Amino acid sequence: MRTLTRVGLVLAVTAAACDQQRTVDVSTLPPPQDLSYELDPSGTPGTPSGILLSWAPVTAPTLSSYNIYSRPGSSGAFNFRAETTSPTFHDAGVPDLQYFVTAVDVNGTESAGSNVVTVDSRLTLEAPDTLYSTSLNGAVELDWTDNAYLTAPAAFKWYRVYSASAISDTLCGTDWVLEGATVSPDFIVGALTNGVTRCYGVSAIDTLGDESLWSPVREDTPRPDARNVALFPEETTPAQAGLEFWDGAGGYGLVVNGGSPSANFYVSQHADSTLWLVPAAGTTMQQYGSGAIADLTSIDYAPASGYSSTPLQAQPGFGYVFQTGSGAATRYGAVRVTHVGRTFLILDWSFQTDATNPELVRASVQTATGRTVPRH
Repeated sequence: MRTLTRVGLVLAVTAAACDQQRTVDVSTLPPPQDLSYELDPSGTPGTPSGILLSWAPVTAPTLSSYNIYSRPGSSGAFNFRAETTSPTFHDAGVPDLQYFVTAVDVNGTESAGSNVVTVDSRLTLEAPDTLYSTSLNGAVELDWTDNAYLTAPAAFKWYRVYSASAISDTLCGTDWVLEGATVSPDFIVGALTNGVTRCYGVSAIDTLGDESLWSPVREDTPRPDARNVALFPEETTPAQAGLEFWDGAGGYGLVVNGGSPSANFYVSQHADSTLWLVPAAGTTMQQYGSGAIADLTSIDYAPASGYSSTPLQAQPGFGYVFQTGSGAATRYGAVRVTHVGRTFLILDWSFQTDATNPELVRASVQTATGRTVPRH
């Protein structure tokens, strides 16, 4: 490293044989103006991965380059950091505390220094207070309280969303990766594998790149679903009467013969033309709630008990939860009937492929899917 001992003047000594006169070369370049910085968030609050300096370009025709200086504290000598021809400079790694820049002309003479910037993390934004999740098909929707923006809107830049593998129901892995950034307090993580649980966390970034502490960490598990599936009574159209939530491989929401051993339930028509959902062998069911529900997403967690093999009448707007298998192979599905006609019905469904996991989707922020877990 080179220590700066003089800024703004570079002395060039020329000796004349007769009188040993000394001349002083003074830079005619103006100092760079408006030096500012932005940190590179790393995912670890208080430990940025770098700093980007930028300043207004010096437009003089004699400009050759810029010199960057820094020091780790608020006192002591500044050290030469680098030379660049661009009005920006990226310094990788944990940055020093203070920086300034000089302009260098074609003769190698430096201008006076720019303003000094001090990396100040005291104004770091609040961490998001909460984090909620919604299980989707091959995706997880995340949303959180917007307190980081609301408490300091002028300092707010965006949120960063991270994810990691889940070692268990209560422990996240250390393989955290950045999923993306957003200015809104919600984000959808896509391209996920259904039935595989991951952990999620969110931080807030201010306009200087400072990263807040993380939100509570949450784990969630995506699951398949589909909308507007038509089923017909087993008595009239048996080939399209049954639904198989999952075939154990890559098939989801398969319309099958009502008498097929793979069907989880089928539709039956009574003499009064009403349509009923009938659980097949190995499947039990119950109505979700006491009346109609707003959407399939209103079914958050499958109830722990209360299932039976008794058929239930299909009613528009009503939700139903199914339990398939038993023991360690128990899985849960959900259905919301959207239309009931005389000869067919239409429904939406979801299914959790992760055995014994009751997450289906979030009903509200008070009863979100997933669990809050400690960050490993």
